[in-house]
Amino acid sequence: MLLGDRGGYGCGLEGQKVMAAAARGAVKLEGPTQEHVLLRVEGGSIGRIRSYSDDCPLDAGGLPFHWLTGVSAAESVAFLAAQVSQTGTAREEQRKADGAIHAIAQHAGDEALQALEKLALSATGEKTRRQALFWLGNSRGEEGYRVVARVLREDPSERVRERAVYALTQSRAQGAVAAIVRAAKEDKSTHVRGQALFWLAQKASGAAKGAITEAIEKDPNTEVKKKAVFALTQLPKDEGTPLLIQLARSNANPAVRKQAMFWLGQSKDPRAVRFFEETLTR
Repeated sequence: MLLGDRGGYGCGLEGQKVMAAAARGAVKLEGPTQEHVLLRVEGGSIGRIRSYSDDCPLDAGGLPFHWLTGVSAAESVAFLAAQVSQTGTAREEQRKADGAIHAIAQHAGDEALQALEKLALSATGEKTRRQALFWLGNSRGEEGYRVVARVLREDPSERVRERAVYALTQSRAQGAVAAIVRAAKEDKSTHVRGQALFWLAQKASGAAKGAITEAIEKDPNTEVKKKAVFALTQLPKDEGTPLLIQLARSNANPAVRKQAMFWLGQSKDPRAVRFFEETLTR
């Protein structure tokens, strides 16, 4: 099936694409603008769905290969969404669903956004919902961000909200970091708050640093405080190490001090070594 304009994501086999281009002695400066969706059909049933950009070298391994052309984006998205709704819980079925969702995300246009939103909000299986959330955050810009942020605020499932946090780390939308900060402070699940702190640290922004230190001081759950201490280890060393030393020296919570000292011991940072020397020689 040949698609029209792509939604802005790269080839599914990027490593092979790069090696093939290098072997030809050519590196393309502009990315491809079309995507192919490949369906493996056996015994009258679709067993696998994969999508590749049109500059990927494809090898069918000697199997019969048929191109379907003249398919509109709306028809393509509707067909792929139907393949998701027909899947069950078995591993192969979930793999097919994942392939279909990935292929939907490669489409430009409102049809793809609407299909992903419907899957994220109302699909039967949590795995399917989590996959749709990832691609909403990764490939649908501001519109995708709004859907994911809504799920993070409102969904009753802890696992779905956790995935929404990760999906927001993939988004370039202006409000994505603020939504993660809000989850780190307000989510009812200690696990989701801890995961939000971890992913904030990967962002290494000023907002991340503030949210992490606030969690250490104010979160009512000790396990969240511990996760916040670990999150400091994910910040750039010039930011994280001084904060860990400060916690180890003076934080009122013994569990926080213990965690800070543990991670300082793992860091091999010269400042941590000096801190331990000072502490042990008093």
